Amino acid sequence: MINSDVLLGLQWGDEGKGKIVDVLTAKYDIIARFQGGPNAGHTLEFEGIKHVLHTIPSGIFHKGVINLIGNGVVIDPVIFEQEVKNIKKLNIEYSELLISKKAHLILPTHKLLDAASEKAKGNEKIGSTLKGIGPTYMDKTGRNGLRVGDINSSDFDLKYNKLKNKHLQLLKFYDFNYNLEELESTWMNSLETIKKFKHIDSEHYIHQNLKEGKKILAEGAQGTLLDIDFGSYPFVTSSNTITAGACTGLGIAPNQISDVFG
Repeated sequence: MINSDVLLGLQWGDEGKGKIVDVLTAKYDIIARFQGGPNAGHTLEFEGIKHVLHTIPSGIFHKGVINLIGNGVVIDPVIFEQEVKNIKKLNIEYSELLISKKAHLILPTHKLLDAASEKAKGNEKIGSTLKGIGPTYMDKTGRNGLRVGDINSSDFDLKYNKLKNKHLQLLKFYDFNYNLEELESTWMNSLETIKKFKHIDSEHYIHQNLKEGKKILAEGAQGTLLDIDFGSYPFVTSSNTITAGACTGLGIAPNQISDVFG
C-alpha cells in the first residue's frame, strides 16, 4: 500500500500551502518538509493570532503527529531558534520534531555572500531574500557544506572555520561592508537549540514507517514556477520545488508517492 502523498504550490509560492497542510494533518502520521530554506513562510492563524513557520513543518500544531525536517532542507539555526521560541509561547508540544542529519546549515557568511552578490548585480538582481539559501545550496553541490550531523562531531570547529575562511576570501571580491563577529556569536549560540532535537537518518526512518503502514505527507515550500530546473529561470529558488524534490529531499522512491495536492 502506498502511503506517501505530496503537497506543493503550483505558482510562485504564497498559495496558502501551510493552511492546507494544517487541515490535512489529521489524516497523516508524519508531516515532512522536503526542500527549501527559511525564505518560505507558511502562515497559520488560530483564534485571531498569526503564526509564521519558516523551517518547521505546518503540522506542528497537531498533538501526536511527527514533524520532520528532511535532508533537502537548508536550516538557519538563528531563525529555527526563533520559531521554537514562538511555538513555546503557545504551549505546543514540539518534542515530536525530528531533523535529518543530512540537512545543510546556513552559515552567517552564506548570508553575507548572498547580500554581496545581490548588491553587485545592480539593476540585474534577481530579488533574493538574502537568507543565504543560494550560497548554501552552492556549497552543498560543491561538497563543501556543513550538515546538521556535523554539529556534534569532534572536528566541527575545524569544518566551520574552513568553510568560513573560504567565504571570507570570496567576499574580498565584492565592495561590501559587513560585521561578522555579532552574526557569528548569535549563530553559535543558536546551535544549542538545534542540539536539543533528535537528529536522525530520516530516509531510514521514513521507510521504516512506510513499512509499518504509517501515512506521510511531504510538504513543499515556494512554488512550482520557482523550481531551479523547470521554473521561470533565473528568477527561481535554489531547490527542486516539484514532486521530484520529495524523492531527493526525503529519500522516498517515485513509486512510493500516491496523491499529489497542488
